[in-house]
Amino acid sequence: MNLTGRDFLKEADFSPAELNFLLALATELKAERAAGTEVPRLTGKQIALIFEKTSTRTRIAFEVAMRDQGGHVTVLDPSASQIGHKESIADTARVLSGIFDGIEYRGSSHANVEALAESADVPVFNGLTDDWHPSQMLADFLTMREHAADPAAPLRYAYVGDARSNMGNSLLVMGAIMGADVRIIAPTALWPSTEVQQIAQDFADRTGARITLTDDPTVGLPGAEFVHTDVWVSMGEPKETWAERVALLHPYRVDSALMALTGNPSSKFMHCMPAYHDENTTMGRSIAEKFGITGGVEVSDEVFQSPASIVFDQAENRMHTIKAVLVATMT
Repeated sequence: MNLTGRDFLKEADFSPAELNFLLALATELKAERAAGTEVPRLTGKQIALIFEKTSTRTRIAFEVAMRDQGGHVTVLDPSASQIGHKESIADTARVLSGIFDGIEYRGSSHANVEALAESADVPVFNGLTDDWHPSQMLADFLTMREHAADPAAPLRYAYVGDARSNMGNSLLVMGAIMGADVRIIAPTALWPSTEVQQIAQDFADRTGARITLTDDPTVGLPGAEFVHTDVWVSMGEPKETWAERVALLHPYRVDSALMALTGNPSSKFMHCMPAYHDENTTMGRSIAEKFGITGGVEVSDEVFQSPASIVFDQAENRMHTIKAVLVATMT
């Protein structure tokens, strides 16, 4: 399958066959790396990484993926880029296109990454926006397939928590594209928008995916093989939001009792991270002290540290799946 020159902006831009191709390529590249037989396919290629939002996994995944494949990276953080401040997005795209073979963007507005792609002459990759997180989805689906009892069967997973977010949107739409049994479990005020729900339903009508949106964990969790969550307040949202979110989402905290609602003792826990699972971070301590939530906020430390947790496999797979996107689009 030829994806050369394609942008990677959101899941809905790709067919099930194309996404399956990327996942298969990621599996192949992961096996090559483990065996020490990886063949560089991006020798001499250059990519610009634009980070308007801070990053750990996205940054190291792009950097290591490029270096493994013989390429090079230049990182532009907010202090090193004039994008949107002194230079328009269109001008930035044209400048970077003349020097680099690809551009990654991680920031707030999805319109920004779309504008970059419209003006760039090289592939543009979405490292995260407020609306979509496609590189995380590839990692999540690779991880679920690796841990599924039957990798050939449709995946059965639930997302619990704040679903009016890039993770809620992406897990809903990606599941619909891939024919999964996907459950969104959240207060109705925090469901994905009706527009996103319609995108998912349109795909589900074609792929046979099963979509459930509910505010009741006892309805959405039974039979789920994987349980996802994310932080309750996203990057860039005001601190004042915490009080509202804690009140709304405390019943959706992923602890052992909530995991038991799957009825599946083999169900796995997933989190895109960072996770406030203890008080060993500034944010974790602050939330615990202010709201009296100890031993984890959106997920209990017990679950996060348990054998059911596959969050670190998920984090590693960010690199393998991003590498697949780069190889597929830049060669």
